[in-house]
Amino acid sequence: MAQNIHPTACIAENVKLGEDVTIGPFAVIESDVEIGAHCRIGPHAVVQRYVKMGEGNIVHPHAVLGGLPQDLGFTPETVTWIEIGDGNQFREGFTAHRATKEKGATRIGSGCYFMNNSHVAHDCSIGDNTIFANNVAIGGHVEIGRKVFVGGGVVVHQFCRVGSYAIVQGTTGLNMDVIPFMLIGGRPAKHYRLNTIGLRRAGITGERYKVLETAFRRLRSKKSLDDLEETDELKELKEWLAVKSKRGLHGFVDLSV
Repeated sequence: MAQNIHPTACIAENVKLGEDVTIGPFAVIESDVEIGAHCRIGPHAVVQRYVKMGEGNIVHPHAVLGGLPQDLGFTPETVTWIEIGDGNQFREGFTAHRATKEKGATRIGSGCYFMNNSHVAHDCSIGDNTIFANNVAIGGHVEIGRKVFVGGGVVVHQFCRVGSYAIVQGTTGLNMDVIPFMLIGGRPAKHYRLNTIGLRRAGITGERYKVLETAFRRLRSKKSLDDLEETDELKELKEWLAVKSKRGLHGFVDLSV
């Protein structure tokens, strides 16, 4: 089991390290942590208790994974987790907190990129291939779908949902849900249109895109989606809309203005 551990790193006894793990100077790895193969933990980074991390993750200097949830009712001895997939990057100053309920988990998927000083709060769920720009902060119990881009300085209220393939304009404040496949921004935040560039990059083009375009117009006009062609994207959209929202949905830009 080849590993590259700097002599100044502080690693607890009850830690499971996969093959080819690199741990930099003055990094701290607390007990009850699992780090998968080929991960790199940078200088001064901290991985606190009850973190399970897959393979190929990169934790940059001064990032902190596994901090206690910022919940006044939480007792530190409660065993909760952060579960992280593969191939994520956590840039300088990133923080993520473990869950609040016994044996619960804050979950981060695979292939995500979290820029400087972004934050994932307790009990959140982050889908695969999502990007947080600098200084994004999401509250507890927030659900972010896959392939979402969240612009710099965005803040998200607890219990909100942001659907897959959405893009959130920088400095936007979200206090309600964001519909999948959409571009949202402004103050107050409103849905503008489909995330055209993101959908094209994902290969959602042609008739598949046209169905979503029609669905968007109907949602804006509060009309039914039932008679549209049942593409994979429309099925996902319907299933997402069928889940009862705890915060309600952000509205749409008034194109008549």
